[in-house]
Amino acid sequence: MTTKGTPGRMVRIDDETWAEYGQLCDEEGTSRGDDLRRHAKRRVAAWKRKKAAETADLARRRLSADSD
Repeated sequence: MTTKGTPGRMVRIDDETWAEYGQLCDEEGTSRGDDLRRHAKRRVAAWKRKKAAETADLARRRLSADSD
């Protein structure tokens, strides 16, 4: 458990990439953890939007088929 109450996660990334990622994040004024969390949240939000659109499309097609 981290100090902010969220569980820690293990990610396997080679040392060179991890070090360079740290440099990149430092230059951008963020931490690797914050950057990874933002990335995951954006991906999940996009996935949820896609699933909602697919569900809405399916409902529209069913309504259209019922009215024919």
